[in-house]
Amino acid sequence: MSDVVELSCELIRRHSVTPDDAGCQQVLATRLSQWGFRCEHLRFGETDNLWATHGSGSPVLVLLGHTDVVPPGPLDAWTSDPFVPTVRDGVLYGRGTADMKCSVAACTIALERFVDAHPDHPGTVALLVTSDEEGPAHDGVKQVAALFRERGQRIDWCITGEPSSKEALGDLLRVGRRGTLTGSLSVHGVQGHVAYPHKALNPIHKALPALDELAARQWDEGYETFPPTSLQISNIHAGTGASNVIPGELQVVFNLRFNPSWTAEKLEQEIEGILLRHGVDYSLQWLRGGEPFYTPEGHLRATARAVLGEFAGAPPEESTAGGTSDARFIAPLGAECIEVGPVNASIHKVDENIRVTDLEALPGLYQRLLERLILPVRADL
Repeated sequence: MSDVVELSCELIRRHSVTPDDAGCQQVLATRLSQWGFRCEHLRFGETDNLWATHGSGSPVLVLLGHTDVVPPGPLDAWTSDPFVPTVRDGVLYGRGTADMKCSVAACTIALERFVDAHPDHPGTVALLVTSDEEGPAHDGVKQVAALFRERGQRIDWCITGEPSSKEALGDLLRVGRRGTLTGSLSVHGVQGHVAYPHKALNPIHKALPALDELAARQWDEGYETFPPTSLQISNIHAGTGASNVIPGELQVVFNLRFNPSWTAEKLEQEIEGILLRHGVDYSLQWLRGGEPFYTPEGHLRATARAVLGEFAGAPPEESTAGGTSDARFIAPLGAECIEVGPVNASIHKVDENIRVTDLEALPGLYQRLLERLILPVRADL
């Protein structure tokens, strides 16, 4: 069993359902300490975060990941125990194989190999992992980034190991992500009997025109490689369960995935303006999940494109699609951010998996990125 497969299996065996790290980060820290990494454990609330660095000064290149996983769901739906890593026909199965314990293992192995080959490398290489990516993400990289801002900790380049590939390892390079904004809307009315609507105020009727406008609106035409901003109503509820009662309140939950044409603040103002224009009596709570980020053409993006092209045999697709990642908290520190990782076809699914050949290739891919980015710095000095 190769070192990266062995380490991946050790992590998969740990029931690190978010936000429980279940000792994964201690395993990583113990390994990296043996290679001269300075390891700092940063705990916020119930969340564990590991910051491991080697070298000093600029540039600072961070490999970013998470040790937490989503719940496995019904165990009897799995072909094998989700927390017992199992290889069948050249494929490794288990919760977290694709998202993203195998990437974390590969990043760790790549860093070990890099410092073994280049112990006196210029700049700083680092691993940052959290146990709060799959959950609310309040006490994970978001808190670490705030701490870094207070300390003046600079990050030049960040490579996130999220599962970004579509069909084959290295066929996609993620160069940005949309922002996410959730609204929890309460529309206030007056409860009453359906036979006497003049004595009540139906919040459903009052809200429908505004909700229709929000749902039908084309928010923008897209931005660079970003798709257009989208608003989706994900939950709506009102009523007592009785057919003869006008409800007194309507509850609506909606989410926007937005590109850099907007900020969360501007979207909030726009939406509240629409509600007011329709005369809706409402209260609204906002949850800002993160602003969009985008890495324009530059050294990091060009280097990654070249490395992935050599690795996969063809230039990668460069994309900003998909959900979001913890890179949204690193980008505001001034870092250029990309995402490179395994095939994402099985993430969050029963029988989540990764091809063993892909897993064994990942450390070499990350090491090549490290060397192409860091080692030329000495020649430039």
